[in-house]
Amino acid sequence: MTKLSRGFWRLADPKISITSAASMAIGASLAAGSDRFSWNWLLVLGVAMFFMEVAKNAWGDVIDFDSGTDLAVAPEDRTDFSGGKRVLVDQLLTRSQTWAIAGGFTAAGLALGALMVFAREPKLFPLGAGALVLGWSYHGPPLKLAYRGLGELDVVLIYGPAIAMATYVLMTGKFSPTVVWGSLPLGIFIAAFLWVNEFPDYLADRQCDKRNLVVVLGRHRASRVLPLIYLIGLLVLAAAITRDTLPTAAAWGAVAALPAGAAALFTWREPETFHRHRPVQPLALLAFVLLSAGVSLGILLS
Repeated sequence: MTKLSRGFWRLADPKISITSAASMAIGASLAAGSDRFSWNWLLVLGVAMFFMEVAKNAWGDVIDFDSGTDLAVAPEDRTDFSGGKRVLVDQLLTRSQTWAIAGGFTAAGLALGALMVFAREPKLFPLGAGALVLGWSYHGPPLKLAYRGLGELDVVLIYGPAIAMATYVLMTGKFSPTVVWGSLPLGIFIAAFLWVNEFPDYLADRQCDKRNLVVVLGRHRASRVLPLIYLIGLLVLAAAITRDTLPTAAAWGAVAALPAGAAALFTWREPETFHRHRPVQPLALLAFVLLSAGVSLGILLS
């Protein structure tokens, strides 16, 4: 495998692209009864999401490399889930190649977005434009939200209501507050996944003034906040069910509490070193996947 193909594979990173697919699943399940539901358009949206994930990973890698954060991550703190894609750190891609991938995949994603807006559903435009701004602003100037303690909120909004609502609107032509209730717990669980991924990078991020909330709080206090994040997500899900906004069967998503609880426990006990010998990051990934699967299946079967 060439350096270019290895570098691209890192940027494509299928395990991280699961985040957008999980949000799409909730939006699609809520739209499943619509006469306008279309598997073909759902596929177009999925490809567009993949293109934008690759672009986001590429421009994020350049920006984090320039800030010094990826370079400052110690070898013993590198994991498959944190520390950036390291295509520049490991010299798999040049700067120009990485920017070319970012630009090319952004253009491809925008082209599919335009196709969906003009050929299928104009109401999708403000959602797509807003998600693009939020996606760029996680790393990119002028906002650089991940460097200012707002990256976690950015992730809640994108991977919770934004993508799920875009999916629902594309499938139905309508907006619905039910989508917000159904997807917000997922956005919170994905933010928890980001949260645990910030622990291994803590020293590097602090050194380079990347002030995400784990850096702001410190690893010890941040480990005490993680169970609260998961609890809030589950309480939002419970509230949506008790209000009859979501069907009772959506409670199957609560199975995510099992891996979430294990991740929180390991993080609580070993906030400095869990990433070296505990599967906290895979557990956090499994938690949001199970939440999405449980909620989506519960909605469909209801």
